[in-house]
Amino acid sequence: MEKIIQLLPYDGPAEYYGQVISLHDALNFFDMLFKKISWKNDEAVIFGRHIITKRKVAWYADQDFSYTYSRKTRQALPWISELIELRKKTEILTHATYNSCLLNLYHDGNEGVAWHSDDEKSLADKAPIASLTFGAERRFSFRHKKTKEMISLNLPTGSLLVMRGATQDNWVHCIPKMKGVKNARINLTFRTMFPQLH
Repeated sequence: MEKIIQLLPYDGPAEYYGQVISLHDALNFFDMLFKKISWKNDEAVIFGRHIITKRKVAWYADQDFSYTYSRKTRQALPWISELIELRKKTEILTHATYNSCLLNLYHDGNEGVAWHSDDEKSLADKAPIASLTFGAERRFSFRHKKTKEMISLNLPTGSLLVMRGATQDNWVHCIPKMKGVKNARINLTFRTMFPQLH
């Protein structure tokens, strides 16, 4: 593992751990997750319009948690063995525990995610969110809500990024589209849900 890099200059820690999974293992995990995860097109209600994205998502957790974001509710699926293995590794590296995982599948660089914060009320307040990347390298950008300062980095396969503390209160983040990227990326975001809110 590379030295942990603190990405944000103020108002919330975001830590980049570098590539924590070997290239060989990352390729294997990508293939298994691509085939075994129950992928579905993401849905959102934006300005009153029901949108179905090309990007696909999946939601897994310890319990049958419901998770509402973009005004759509998803029900959690039970963990598969690969996710359990990756969660355990992430918990050891980040010194934290997680009870759920939201996965994203970007088929190529024409798919991304707009600016947002992961600040839904069902998420434990200021609990870390750990993001693992498999597949195509993509840019990840932060923007401060008040100062508009931007911080960006590329996330290669097998890399780990962790957002902690007040990061979601003060910063938004996105995955911008990159038309030159032809390959798929799978992203795992390990989270902590409030058990009483499922």
